[in-house]
Amino acid sequence: MDHVEEVEDKIPEEISAKEEKSEKKQETLEEVLSRHRKEIAQLQNKEVALKKAAAKGSKAEQKAKKKHVDDEISKLSSSLKEKHAEELASLGYNDANAKDNNKLDNLVKAIAGVSVSAPGEASKPSKSSKRREKRAQEEAARDQRIREEQSNTVSERMIENEKLERKLEPLGLVVNEIKPDGHCLYRAVEDQLAKCSGGSSPYSYQELRTMVAAYMRNHTSDFLPFFLSENKIEIDSDESLSEIFDKYCGEVESTAAWGGQLELGALTHCLRKPILIFSGSFPDVEMGKEYKPNSETSSIKSTIMLSYHKHAFGLGEHYNSIVPTPIG
Repeated sequence: MDHVEEVEDKIPEEISAKEEKSEKKQETLEEVLSRHRKEIAQLQNKEVALKKAAAKGSKAEQKAKKKHVDDEISKLSSSLKEKHAEELASLGYNDANAKDNNKLDNLVKAIAGVSVSAPGEASKPSKSSKRREKRAQEEAARDQRIREEQSNTVSERMIENEKLERKLEPLGLVVNEIKPDGHCLYRAVEDQLAKCSGGSSPYSYQELRTMVAAYMRNHTSDFLPFFLSENKIEIDSDESLSEIFDKYCGEVESTAAWGGQLELGALTHCLRKPILIFSGSFPDVEMGKEYKPNSETSSIKSTIMLSYHKHAFGLGEHYNSIVPTPIG
């Protein structure tokens, strides 16, 4: 428990120092929203660090440490939610104002880095600025959802994790926490490949992104129908569906865009390995069954095992790596 408390003490001091510095000058709404996202990310990283520190000792000790971590994160999450709401309210942005389209538009543009001007002053927006505004609108909605659901998510996350633990324990498996930075799917697969090889992974998470993007581009006809069913596409007369999909593949390759069903499908073919996804919220899913070896022992060793978390960190989808329970 000492190491867990040591990690706890260190991170609040860093956050406190940053908060004290930010109070010295009046922040703009854009700066406040940017800081809010950073503080949420800090809390995510803290939870990962605490969980890793708690995954030591006997099962009884680990259980006690895990409860302590969950309680601590619950308190910090609620406190952060209240703090963010108060700061936004002091700048004139609250739930009531969010219903006002003009103020919401200004908020979206602020996040996107687009200047806010009167209708007569603005020139016709370019396609790139439209895309930035659309992305910013999604970010704004996501930030708002985080603040509204954060307190509920803590309890939902605990329930989800408990169900997953009950499912994994009889199999002698546990969750290996992966950093929630947008690359979690690829980092989890990288971790699994390292376990399968008994050393380091033959591919980094970035190389896996490149492989997935290339495979999806080369098999557009296989992926495009699923891409269209999962994404709301605004048809632009100057862009074909193939061009839109190619841009999506570019984001898969060069950004921290989250991976999902499409990318998992591509990974099974790129690696020629089955992927088994455990979940505490949904039935388990196995992909790439055609790559399963005949031998049951070989099948277990070669299968990539991941866990899908719907309520992780209040941000939606997250993937972790599933590994054998440590002995001792």
